[in-house]
Amino acid sequence: MPIFISYSHDDKRFVDMLAKQLVRHHVNVWLDRWELNIGDSILEKVQEAIDESSALLVVLSKSSVKSEWCKKEISGGLLKELEERRVFILPVLLEDCEVPLFARGKLYADFRSSFDNGLAVVLEGVAKITNPNLARFKEPEYHIDHAMDWTIEDGLILIRLTYIEQAKGQPYTCLTVVQIFLEREAKAVYDSYARNNDGAEARFRVIEALHSYLQKHGDVRPRLSDQFEQTFDFAFEGKHGEPYIARVSARRLGEDTGRDILIYTNNLIERTYKHEKEVLRIKDKT
Repeated sequence: MPIFISYSHDDKRFVDMLAKQLVRHHVNVWLDRWELNIGDSILEKVQEAIDESSALLVVLSKSSVKSEWCKKEISGGLLKELEERRVFILPVLLEDCEVPLFARGKLYADFRSSFDNGLAVVLEGVAKITNPNLARFKEPEYHIDHAMDWTIEDGLILIRLTYIEQAKGQPYTCLTVVQIFLEREAKAVYDSYARNNDGAEARFRVIEALHSYLQKHGDVRPRLSDQFEQTFDFAFEGKHGEPYIARVSARRLGEDTGRDILIYTNNLIERTYKHEKEVLRIKDKT
């Protein structure tokens, strides 16, 4: 989902440079002058865009901190940040100005002396909240690192989810790989979702189908008692009846503690499903 840029039109030269650099780095940007058409309701379009954005990039300058329109956009962003309990507003300091109260406790991207240095900070901040394919899921006693990749060969699609689980204070890690194979019918559904975007929603719909299947039909729980990989294959269907084949492979690495380890595949898929849904700003369909 896009990054909404809030700014004063007095700073449009800088904002155009920034937006073009973000697009060059494959960041989806919402900029009013790029998105609004004659006759559009500005207030309605802006509110809708903020609601559907992954973050609000606020360009702070002498002009913007005095702009009533910018204040309204920031208010909407602050409300969203409080409601969702996550970082949503990313401040950018263009020049010396009276920094608003909301930004005084935040790390900001400083463009006052170097555009390149400021851009690097923005890209780092944006990556953490806009990449549905990489994540770290943290809990008090453990964390899970996750990555998703995919390949398309000879008309077939393979989506691969990789997880590394590390329990606090334990001398081992667990590696789990979930592969989902899409053949002709499933690929047709995938293509229907991918037609108007980069395929992110199409991949989400595949994860959604697997998540739904595990919720209804029970978990796949590999039991790891040694260093050898445990593999399970099963089939499931999506919302449109399209068939998928999944393979879950799990193994342990590190010291042998003499105890078996149970991998809860459903927990891993659910975390990926929720992460992608949040990053992509996908809403439940009624």
